[in-house]
Amino acid sequence: MSKNSKGSPFLILFTAVAIVAAVSLLPLNKISRGLLRDFNLAGDIMHITEKSDLDAEKVETQQIDPELIAAMEEIDVEQPAQADEYAIEKSDTITRQSESESEPEQPKSENVQPEKSPVTSEAVEPPVPIDPHDGEIIVMEDYSPDGNGLKRFKSALAQAGNRVVRIAFLGDSYIEGDIFTQDVREKLQDQYGGCGVGYVNMYSEFPGFRRSITQSGSGWEVYNVSMKGHNKAYISITQQYSMPVSEKATATYKGAKRLKHTDSWEKSRFIYISPDAATINTRQDNSEWTSHSSSASSEAQCIEVTGPMKSFSVSTGNMSLAGIGVWLDGNNGISVDCMSSRGFSGVTLSRVSSSLSQSMRRYIDYDLIVIEYGINAMSEAQTDYSAYSKLMIKSIGHIKECYPNADIIIMGVGDRGSKRGTDIITMPTTYNMIAAQRDVARHLGCVFWDTREAMGGENAIVTWANANPPKANKDYIHLTHIGGRKLAEEFLKSLNNAINK
Repeated sequence: MSKNSKGSPFLILFTAVAIVAAVSLLPLNKISRGLLRDFNLAGDIMHITEKSDLDAEKVETQQIDPELIAAMEEIDVEQPAQADEYAIEKSDTITRQSESESEPEQPKSENVQPEKSPVTSEAVEPPVPIDPHDGEIIVMEDYSPDGNGLKRFKSALAQAGNRVVRIAFLGDSYIEGDIFTQDVREKLQDQYGGCGVGYVNMYSEFPGFRRSITQSGSGWEVYNVSMKGHNKAYISITQQYSMPVSEKATATYKGAKRLKHTDSWEKSRFIYISPDAATINTRQDNSEWTSHSSSASSEAQCIEVTGPMKSFSVSTGNMSLAGIGVWLDGNNGISVDCMSSRGFSGVTLSRVSSSLSQSMRRYIDYDLIVIEYGINAMSEAQTDYSAYSKLMIKSIGHIKECYPNADIIIMGVGDRGSKRGTDIITMPTTYNMIAAQRDVARHLGCVFWDTREAMGGENAIVTWANANPPKANKDYIHLTHIGGRKLAEEFLKSLNNAINK
């Protein structure tokens, strides 16, 4: 080998380092409007030791919801000056990246990468804080025109002895596995009566994670609003549906004893869409299977089975049928539906089918809808959430149109951690996101609840994660079941304070 060829690897290495060093001097964040993150080669090398010291404290980097990024890009291209008039109409292929579990029992949670954040290059000053405290209570901030944003819900509670008062929680992985919502349900059923867990989907990849119901089954393919090939007409408030992929697609639900009021219930409903005539079989407890004939229809249909039961099964082989879900309830009292969609930011709520919602309301209507999103729209780099706010105004406004009898509560994001050297502190842009969510409530005239302040405010997530037993995971974002129970207590203190005024 010649002397020149021996030296070529060193020349290549030197050239590569020089190029990377030069790129590190470019203002990538500004050039890309936040889609790429600035980096410093020398700084990254010098901090290798510091990063290795943080292995025991793995703060999540989190992927921004791809649907939000797509919506932001559409705003830039089509209506740069009128983002609030943007309508989400695309159905893109989305591959959602997920992280390894932080709590042993928890399945994968979102993995947010700040460099993919759809941000503007201009920094926004932190908003002036609003103090939501009334003694030890975090008040429900009522932005309705008459200051009575929970009047429908209050009226419904007065009838809880005679009918089901139904609440839906729409959110992301923060409430996945019925965390937080299971305890809201339990406490409200203690207070107003009721039983059962409400909505459950047809199939779950992690059925053991949820403590409030035991779910099993096979033969279903799940579609959600962000997947390629989904049928827009089948997108309900759940944002997902399931279709049989075998001649005997089966779903079974059994009561659980870890929480009160969940071991048995009084009414099971299977809601579905069947464009062709179909045969559907159901079974309660250990009884024989009952066959139901379904006519062809583009509207939602419902099979209802009544009587005390501790398990319920549904089975069908009709390949054109779309199962929206199963609802397990009492004959009266409170029902709380947990509808979590991992990785979502809430912007896809604008795609919920109005006609399907109307036909479903014959069987399942809501008195209160609680909106919990935001963690998949945040990053350290992003300070301006005004465009996200406008998209959420459209999305939540659409839900209000789909369910006109429901009052709306918007939950602000919970406290979230961020690295500062070897320390974990509250992510500074959390304040900006909460301010944007509060603006959504103001614009829509609904109720807002400051989740972060209910947790304790500044650096609360660190306190919760370091508690014994832990109330939050070491991703410094998500809650444990214990933390969910604590947050539910705070939420209900605030809710009871609001409805008793």
